[in-house]
Amino acid sequence: MNQEEFKQKIKDIVDSNPIGTLSTVSQNKPNARYMYFQRDDITLLTATSKQTHKVDEIEENPNVHVLLGYTDWDSPYIEMQGTIKIRDKEVIKEEFWQDMMKHWFTGPDDPDLIILEIQPTAFRLMNSKEKEPVTLDM
Repeated sequence: MNQEEFKQKIKDIVDSNPIGTLSTVSQNKPNARYMYFQRDDITLLTATSKQTHKVDEIEENPNVHVLLGYTDWDSPYIEMQGTIKIRDKEVIKEEFWQDMMKHWFTGPDDPDLIILEIQPTAFRLMNSKEKEPVTLDM
């Protein structure tokens, strides 16, 4: 599988399975939570409140791990390692905004809303038709 095919598989998995886990590290212990992801090419984006523990953890250690996919025993999924940048500019919040977010935020101008931009450092494609996991280091 070449790099472009690999990237397309990543995009397909994110587009069809936008809910996954985001794992952070705090005091050398992992913390995982479900998040809703969108993508900009293969960079992942997710929204959160600046008042959450995950933001404190990210400020302490920006390295994260994401799992997306795996809908049944043999479906493909991705493992992603990356680093997070916190984005709070109005334009990115408006681009990311979806009506379902009204449950947590008043709108894209909510001062607590931030976007976590996950820059990938490595991807691992699991349960693909390949015999072994396929890895892409960035």
